[in-house]
Amino acid sequence: MQGVAYRAHAREEGKRLGLQGWVRNRDDGTVELVAEGPRDRLEEMLLWCRRGPRFARVDDIDVDWEEPRDDVSSFEISG
Repeated sequence: MQGVAYRAHAREEGKRLGLQGWVRNRDDGTVELVAEGPRDRLEEMLLWCRRGPRFARVDDIDVDWEEPRDDVSSFEISG
């Protein structure tokens, strides 16, 4: 997904939905995203992640639902 600003677009989508969390590139070339918020908004974010921004190619999505940790207060790009 290099060159399509996936992280920046994901951050904006997370903020638009009122979610808290972060998104980052991983060393293996994949993108990791952690989000907390109401279930319906998380599902909307998941739908966005499946298509990504314009020109993105999303091959697969792995989803893990967990209890919120409440250790984030906004939606940011991480490391």
